[in-house]
Amino acid sequence: MAHGAWGLGLNAAQKPFVPWRHPFFSPMTSDNLLADWRQRALTLENALNAVMVGMPKPVRSVVVALFARGHVLLEGDVGVGKTTLLQALARGIGGGYQRIEGTIDLMPSDLIYYTQLGDDGRPRVLPGPLLAQGEKLSVFFFNEINRARPQVHALLLRLMAERTIAAFNREFEFAHLTVFADRNRVEREETFELPAASRDRFLMEILIEAPTDRAHLEALMFDARFHDTQALLSPVPEGLIDPAQLDGLASTLQHTISASPALRHYGTELWLATREPARYGVLLPEIEVEELMAAGAGPRGVAMLVRAARVHAWLEGRAAIVPEDLRTVFVDTIAHRLALQPVYEAQRAEIARPLAAEILRRVAAP
Repeated sequence: MAHGAWGLGLNAAQKPFVPWRHPFFSPMTSDNLLADWRQRALTLENALNAVMVGMPKPVRSVVVALFARGHVLLEGDVGVGKTTLLQALARGIGGGYQRIEGTIDLMPSDLIYYTQLGDDGRPRVLPGPLLAQGEKLSVFFFNEINRARPQVHALLLRLMAERTIAAFNREFEFAHLTVFADRNRVEREETFELPAASRDRFLMEILIEAPTDRAHLEALMFDARFHDTQALLSPVPEGLIDPAQLDGLASTLQHTISASPALRHYGTELWLATREPARYGVLLPEIEVEELMAAGAGPRGVAMLVRAARVHAWLEGRAAIVPEDLRTVFVDTIAHRLALQPVYEAQRAEIARPLAAEILRRVAAP
């Protein structure tokens, strides 16, 4: 089906289409549109799984984040395929892809423009990674964000919140942009960790690890297909998703996928458990859980949890959230938002995700 058919003829220059607000949009056509989009989303997910062999969970999380319109922190060792995954995602949604490396001397302006000498010996100002593809930019990857200074983080956070950048006396808009960032977890010198308020701006922190299945490991090691990134990406269908329609679809999903009173009660209990895990019987080895928390998830965090759960329910073909939807996205959506007491903060990488998983185990689902 052509984009104009399921987008009712709107183009990228117009405001994002919101079907549930359209005067000619009936519940039946809404169901048809969501079904069409779901098929495209699942086709995209299958294509990403063909690239990221043996990693269905992080692939599903990335797809959820895309349709929930949230930005993502990526967690994982070097060489596990983070860049390849994002290049495949950008190809699948038919948008532009750009990447920048975090360094200690990186300045905010380096994201916007750079200068070089032309053939005539005069300096020229050229667009940086944020401006190189203009409004077509859909996937922006900030590699090793903790190597960049807080001033650079501030610019990125504004971009994430407003999807605009001020430069050259004008505003540049990035209506369809999703920001991905990862952190160097091995080398600690000359790094600037993201504070809690900055981490909270990311919908998810997704753990990407090499597969453990021997057949997958053997394929990654010996199959030449996985040694040539361009050849690996070429089977991914281009432009499966119209990025200009993503915001409208996301709004429709959030107003369509329902939550029962029992589910709402369960979600509230999970939220309260992030504030007082000891009260819910949460135990961690060699940790005094009563003294662990500085703060639990905030209102924005739990709202994003539900936002992600609605997308997961839609991908599973459900019209309402069930506990499994909340449970599937809980750790990725909540763990990086848990603020620990200073004495434990240095152990965040070892504590946060097990803590979130233990909360899930302790809070009874309906």
